[in-house]
Parts: sequence; structure tokens; C-alpha cells
Amino acid sequence: MAIYNSDGKKLVHVEFDVIPQVGDVVDTMRVLSINKKDNGEYALFLLEPNTRVTCYIFEEIFIVGKESGFENLHDAINAWNNNEI
Repeated sequence: MAIYNSDGKKLVHVEFDVIPQVGDVVDTMRVLSINKKDNGEYALFLLEPNTRVTCYIFEEIFIVGKESGFENLHDAINAWNNNEI
């Protein structure tokens, strides 16, 4: 398990090719799932302390989108797949 922090714009103190994995921690939230698209973007689905789900969208280590407060992982993944985030 690795622990990562962001400054709101990118992951800090990591190489450009680092992708957090399921079970890692990003900004104190555990990574539940990872989803990648063909254009190089990937989404991390994170468990918030209040049991809701947050989605961070990345290009390399840069955060290009963020949405929080999903009721469950299924809703968050559907929003990502439907380009609603």
C-alpha cells in the first residue's frame, strides 16, 4: 500500500508514470477502483471518510477533473463512463 498526496492539481513527489493502485491511499482516501480510457486519461475512485465516493481524473500525474459525493462506486463509474465528470 502506497500513500500519495496531491496539491489539488497533481500528485506530489512522484514520477510522471506512477499510477496509484487499488488499496493505495490518495489524499487520505482509499483507492477502490481504477478505470482507464484509450486517450490516456484514467480515473481513480476513492472512498471518502463519510463512505461516499470521490472520482479523480488524471492525465499522467495531473488532476484534470474531480467530482465527489457519489452514493456508491457504481454511480461514480457510470458517471465516468458517460462522460458526466
